[in-house]
Amino acid sequence: MKQIDIQKLTETYDARLLGEEDADDILRIMHGNPIFYEYTTAKAERDAVIEDMKALPPGKTAADKYYFGFFDHDQLIAVMDLINGYPDEETAFIGFFMMAAEKQGRGAGSHLVQDVLKELERLGFAKARLCINKGNPQSSHFWYKNGFVPLKETARGVETVIIAERIL
Repeated sequence: MKQIDIQKLTETYDARLLGEEDADDILRIMHGNPIFYEYTTAKAERDAVIEDMKALPPGKTAADKYYFGFFDHDQLIAVMDLINGYPDEETAFIGFFMMAAEKQGRGAGSHLVQDVLKELERLGFAKARLCINKGNPQSSHFWYKNGFVPLKETARGVETVIIAERIL
């Protein structure tokens, strides 16, 4: 299993794992992104954030999960949930990525994603994969602009998501 050092995922910002003590800062970012919540049953609530910090896909353990934030000085400006080796060993799965509203529209999110993907490639991952909530124009535009290609639609609970992938 590849070891991911989240501090090497970007040279622009500081990165560190997030915990329950960061929930209010995470919620600030979530509340600044209301379009996302129009296309999902996920809730921008403290209990949901804490649950997401621990949520794992089948066959994965807590050691495979990196729920972390990017900081500009001491301010949380982005959150990412990254699963090491899912759905297979050569794939890194981005379970969640959200940028603070005040940092959007100037390329900061794309720059961060490109930094992360470059480091994942350096670590030997062949692909990055994620799900986009069907119909969400903001998310689909962002991920397609960053080189992710839709593979298929699938049901995830009551939602329909598009599985998208980028070859590294």
